[in-house]
Amino acid sequence: MKLYSYFRSSAAYRVRIALNLKGLSYDYVPVNLLENEQKSAQYLSDNPQGLVPALMTDDGTVIGQSVAIMEWLEETHPQPALLPNDNLQRAAVRSMLNNITCDIHPILNMAVTNYLQDHLSADEAQVFEWYRTWMARGFQAVETTLAMSSGDFCFGDTPSMADCALVPQVFNADRFKLPMEAYPVIRRVVEHCKQLETFRAAHPLEQVDAPKQN
Repeated sequence: MKLYSYFRSSAAYRVRIALNLKGLSYDYVPVNLLENEQKSAQYLSDNPQGLVPALMTDDGTVIGQSVAIMEWLEETHPQPALLPNDNLQRAAVRSMLNNITCDIHPILNMAVTNYLQDHLSADEAQVFEWYRTWMARGFQAVETTLAMSSGDFCFGDTPSMADCALVPQVFNADRFKLPMEAYPVIRRVVEHCKQLETFRAAHPLEQVDAPKQN
């Protein structure tokens, strides 16, 4: 398999975690969003959505969108499972997954923040405030849910798709300096995940296209 990825993309980060948790090997294909490589004719021929991540399967089929990729991985490589057996628990995991991927992430991605700067003349401080405002609203709902559902991970003591989404979102929160004191359960779960090699290997700074660290 090939994963088209950008090191700092939180959506691609989710998929890297899921692939690692499944124990699946893949070739990492960097797509530099800052240089608009996702809009190149070559990339668009494989992934007309022009976004990362995209996963090329062994037969050459390309799947876009992180949640669709994770669902496909779950269906084709069911063990270890990233969704619970119980129907209601699966719905709960998907609910949190959607909270992060549909409610928090879309209004904070690079296209939106670039628009704020380029078309609405927002400066860096205003962009950061935008980011923190909507992140905080979403995290409050996640924190309340985790207070009832979490063990070592978001739902009990095994990782799920919810953890695949939460860890990258907290990475973004740190980048944009969101104070995390109000979210002790989120912090506990994420700190536990960060100790695991499957999560560490997926970290943005561990990717081949990450800037070299001095």
